[in-house]
Amino acid sequence: MKFGMQKLLNMAKFDVKNTTGGTFDASELPEWDFSGLYSGMDDAKVEQDFKQAEQDITQFENSYKGQLAQLLTGDNSSVEQKAESLCDAVKQYEAMSDLLGGIISYAYLIYAQLATDPARIKFLGDVQERLTDLSTQTLFFELELNRIDEAHIDPLLNIAGLEFYAPWFKDIRREKPFQLSDDLEQLFAEKSVTGGQAWNRLFDETMAGLRFEVDGNELAVEAVLNMVTSPDGIMREKAAHALSKTLKNNGRFFTHVTNVLAKDKAISDKWRGFEDVAQSRHLANRVEPEVVNALEASVKKAYPKLSHRYYALKAKWFGVEQLNQWDRNAPLPNVDSADTSWEDARDIILKAYRDFSPEMADITQKFFDEGWIDARSRDGKAPGAFAHPTVPSRHPYVMINYLGRPRDVMTLAHELGHGVHQYLANEQGALMAPTPLTLAETASVFGEMLTFRSMLDKAENIAQRRAMLASKVEDMLNTVVRQISFYSFERKVHIARKDGELTVEQLGKFWLEVSKESLGPSIKLNEGYEHYWSYIPHFIHSAFYVYAYAFGDCLVNSLYACYKAEPEGFADKYFDLLKAGGSKHHSEMLAPFGLDASEESFWDMGLNAIADLIDELEALEGK
Repeated sequence: MKFGMQKLLNMAKFDVKNTTGGTFDASELPEWDFSGLYSGMDDAKVEQDFKQAEQDITQFENSYKGQLAQLLTGDNSSVEQKAESLCDAVKQYEAMSDLLGGIISYAYLIYAQLATDPARIKFLGDVQERLTDLSTQTLFFELELNRIDEAHIDPLLNIAGLEFYAPWFKDIRREKPFQLSDDLEQLFAEKSVTGGQAWNRLFDETMAGLRFEVDGNELAVEAVLNMVTSPDGIMREKAAHALSKTLKNNGRFFTHVTNVLAKDKAISDKWRGFEDVAQSRHLANRVEPEVVNALEASVKKAYPKLSHRYYALKAKWFGVEQLNQWDRNAPLPNVDSADTSWEDARDIILKAYRDFSPEMADITQKFFDEGWIDARSRDGKAPGAFAHPTVPSRHPYVMINYLGRPRDVMTLAHELGHGVHQYLANEQGALMAPTPLTLAETASVFGEMLTFRSMLDKAENIAQRRAMLASKVEDMLNTVVRQISFYSFERKVHIARKDGELTVEQLGKFWLEVSKESLGPSIKLNEGYEHYWSYIPHFIHSAFYVYAYAFGDCLVNSLYACYKAEPEGFADKYFDLLKAGGSKHHSEMLAPFGLDASEESFWDMGLNAIADLIDELEALEGK
């Protein structure tokens, strides 16, 4: 649980999807333009901003620490005066969050560009330490506000100025039952630099430095993951064995990191009073445990009609009873899959977005025109893809390792959806712009769906249509079925960790159990697959993050069904949802669409959308 500016340390939106690639010319791909942040690590403005933050925070601490209760409960001022004083304090707090957020954003982004560079590693570490030291001075603010009786604060929230921040006050109150004393909160915050943050960095740097041998070539993890989806079956198998071998050789390291972080989380949960291993994530996501339980149960119940059925169909296409695990995401046989140039990918996405909403396309155009995308894959660059919101006074940045395959186009559409969402939510300010993970996937998955439908409409023949449908189904299975199986894996890990350290063998056993259950009998889990859990960064960076993907995909499937049924006026309601950022609960966000995530029919609607695509694939048999 992170209070206030501590949340800035965990702002990056990760989507480590296995982007694909072949022989693609990356020389013209864009890189980030950081001129809106800093000109370099040695930019004098970095130190100037830190000095400004130090000055502002010291003044803020002197003005309000230990004095909020008297300020808001005393009889010496009117309700209007109290509201004005509190509003001034909140705005100062927000401004400091924005200032420091810009610094940590820059430090993280340049690190992600080259995670093996010692200078960037040191810069990020130094910035994290300084940010932690400064943010601990402001911890008192939210803690003291939560100790004041709501009867003294609620009347103030109806007064102009402070009324805007009413959702934020409601939000921090959710943390109240689990907050500790000021001293303990400060200790947790300060120790985070040598605790979870340190292990996160070690994992990232280790993964970026690992090399996997394929045909005598030493490759980074991203390149090997690309090969696992190659059209060449022999290459897929070689890449899979290389991945297994290196992960196995580093199994003790990955197991140790997993044990340390699971224990670290368990200690925090015990002190805060969380009863379930995933309760803190549900709180951070502003979603009720019963809603997540219903999602998990619904997806698991649907395994036979979704993943089991699809992989049986794909095995038939490959002429086997069982697919090797390295063939699970392979392109369909005998279907040409040409690389897509960066320019074509841009045009495809912009057209799909513009057909839905000109405003959405105009915002997306900024990412291409103004240096907000880093697309070139390079040794040492963070794998996968993500969108980073930075802070409301700046703009989001998108990272992708673009290698030209159709799935890369979808990944780019996904991340740009995040970027549009973050851009629109900026109007909520630094305190309310961040969106809970369950809703953070809304625009990204919706953007993917728009792009997919646009591309599918242009399919020239049955074979091409089958290939595109299959690719989309696989993406949806990876987003829903696989992520729920990942959630089940994490639950097994964190529950078992309570009884002592876990071994490599135990972790591999858990991984095989959830994989077998979710993938079904048509996928052969080959020797070495038991180590694949170890490269998933979500398990390290954000425990139980993964179910947000399934939540978002099912939510978008339901939203898309609403859009197709009643397109008139949908875009306006959709943009209202995105602009709300983190200022509303998911129930408020979905109400205008007539959707309710607490109802089983909501999840069924989302899952049936996947089943319908598989139906369409089956209908193409023999054509």
